[in-house]
Amino acid sequence: MPDWMVWTPPTALVFTGLALLLCVMAVWARFSPPVARRGFLRIETDRGDRLYIGLISAAVVLAGWIAVTDLSMWLALACALLVAVVIGIWG
Repeated sequence: MPDWMVWTPPTALVFTGLALLLCVMAVWARFSPPVARRGFLRIETDRGDRLYIGLISAAVVLAGWIAVTDLSMWLALACALLVAVVIGIWG
C-alpha cells in the first residue's frame, strides 16, 4: 500500500463502489449497447455519459455543501445521490 494515501474504510468503500459500478456498466454495455438520446441536459448522451456527468455533479454538490454550510453530511450525500440519479434517468 502506498504510504501517502490514507486508506480508511470509507475511502476503500468509495473506490470499490466506483470500480464495481464501472464493471457493471461494461457488462451491461456488452449485452445491451447504449443508445444516445436527448434529455433535459440538451445534449445527446448515452448512459455512460450520464453516469460520468452524474458523478461529477455529485462531487460538485458535495464540495459546494462543504464550502457553504456545516449541516449534516448525510443530507449532503442524499442531495448528491439525488442529483446523480436524476441526471442518470432524465438527463
